[in-house]
Amino acid sequence: MGFELPALPYAHDALEPHIDTRTMEIHHGKHHAGYTSKLNAAIEGTDLDGQSIDDILSGLDMSNNALRNNGGGYFNHSLFWNVMSPDGGGLPDGSIEAAINESFGSFEAFKDAFAKAAATQFGSGWAWLCVHPGGKLEVCSTANQDNPMMPGIGCGGYPILGLDVWEHAYYLNYQNRRPDYIEAFFNVINWREVSDRYVANK
Repeated sequence: MGFELPALPYAHDALEPHIDTRTMEIHHGKHHAGYTSKLNAAIEGTDLDGQSIDDILSGLDMSNNALRNNGGGYFNHSLFWNVMSPDGGGLPDGSIEAAINESFGSFEAFKDAFAKAAATQFGSGWAWLCVHPGGKLEVCSTANQDNPMMPGIGCGGYPILGLDVWEHAYYLNYQNRRPDYIEAFFNVINWREVSDRYVANK
């Protein structure tokens, strides 16, 4: 069966000026497509073929680098596209707003923690907002294409918001100005999607 590259939920230029068109074309059409095809190659003929990506990653043999890198890359990007929207930005409301305030004290405190996790992740990786059973939220970061579902990563929880801080995600537009890219991300966060993921996984 295998996995398919999910379509973007908006046009390549829809997140301008915060994320540029050319980056979106390359990031989705080349990078995510590559992770998808290599993930399929890694599971072909194994008992993992037909399992969900969540089950594959939560039961992952962390020494299987092909599956770790490409399974993580597939899941992480599939989340990334969907937690952004041309109508995004602003402040969260409803369930996710209450959870952020309870876990961090305020939206600004959450934003500072998330931005710090993204800015201080050395080299390539991701910043995450995760939900634990019961609804507690946590911010953390992981290296490369690792994510909080993988065994032994130490982050824990289920990822409901992720920011890609690999250079391929921002370098054409922001060069080495990662903090500017992080700030721009807050202008496109799809808080309705994040809230739905929070409710589904708490």
